[in-house]
Amino acid sequence: MTLRRTISLTAVAALATAALALAAPVGQAAQATSPARGVSVAHACALPTEKGVMACNALQVTAGTPKSALAETHLTAAATPSGYGPASLQAAYNLPSANGGSGQTVAIVDAYDDPNAESDLAVYRSQYGLPACTTASGCFQKVDQNGGTHYPHGNSGWAEEISLDLDMVSAACPNCRILLVEAKTASMTNLGTAVNTAVARGAKFVSNSYGGSESSSDATYDSTYFNHPGVAITVSSGDNGYGTEYPASSRYVTAVGGTSLNTASNSRGWTDTVWSGAGSGCSTYDAKPAWQSDGGCAHRTVADVSAVADPNTGVAVYDTYRQATGWMVFGGTSASSPLIAAVYALGGAPSSGSYPASFPYAHTSALYDVTSGSNGSCGGSYLCTGTTGYDGPSGLGVPNGTAAFTG
Repeated sequence: MTLRRTISLTAVAALATAALALAAPVGQAAQATSPARGVSVAHACALPTEKGVMACNALQVTAGTPKSALAETHLTAAATPSGYGPASLQAAYNLPSANGGSGQTVAIVDAYDDPNAESDLAVYRSQYGLPACTTASGCFQKVDQNGGTHYPHGNSGWAEEISLDLDMVSAACPNCRILLVEAKTASMTNLGTAVNTAVARGAKFVSNSYGGSESSSDATYDSTYFNHPGVAITVSSGDNGYGTEYPASSRYVTAVGGTSLNTASNSRGWTDTVWSGAGSGCSTYDAKPAWQSDGGCAHRTVADVSAVADPNTGVAVYDTYRQATGWMVFGGTSASSPLIAAVYALGGAPSSGSYPASFPYAHTSALYDVTSGSNGSCGGSYLCTGTTGYDGPSGLGVPNGTAAFTG
């Protein structure tokens, strides 16, 4: 991946400090203490103020040093930005580092425009020795919600979300092509139109890192935007702890929860615990899909699977649009959703007519179970507490290779 070289701990510390010396972009939520102790975070996107409007689930580390700050350096013996990079994520989830994903397209659906998306992606991939992914080569493509080039106006918060998404797909699946579809606004109708466009343009894997309140309109949204057999659609479960968001609660998507990811002395070398901010719970409106059998929720249960989302064990992201100044550390289930979409891509195109959200339920032994931690108060039930087997915050667990994401 990156050239190995010897560096001093002083230089590493300087990199970590530089990566975190960033102010929250103008117009974002105020800095707050993360549910994971030790760092402070800011929501990248403004919270919704009306029904049917979504917020992205990206959390930027704005103060403190995350536990993941030096992990990549320990793995590669090279100076790297703070936060987990491709080598760490591939090792933690037993993903192929060089092979897999060729010919597959992962679509990223977000709101508003990031004019620097391609150039920032190039810096991220170059830093970690990943192959270039450009418009000229056909690896990267950006379209508006209707498939054209009339891009919406820029938004610094959603640009950070876009950079996070592009970088996480690159980290997990360096050989995947990437299609970025930018919705005109953060309304569910515009974002849903972008999902349909991604599928119409041939993407078999579509990541959505946003959510909002459930509503009686969800069944209509389900049938209009998310019922795409043969396409793996992933959605972040949310960053506010126990409680459900839409579209994670759609029965047609893979709802992706969040974990804290740390190195460990076990045979795997890593351990995941439930992240206290991960969304989970029992849907009010969406019917239970046939592949879910948990008895504590009569409707759709969130989540299905999970991956790293704790800002205190956050990932490295490169973004330069407006107030952003380069390397940052991010968490939130906005990190875990594109990671899981990329793992689906590594597993190959879903079979025609299938609902890929069902695949992990048929291959539970190919996941690392997450058995500890909680994300709130639910009477101690599995809906908010990590336990052996299925639980709400982490679902069936985190990837152990790609076998659980094929079918």
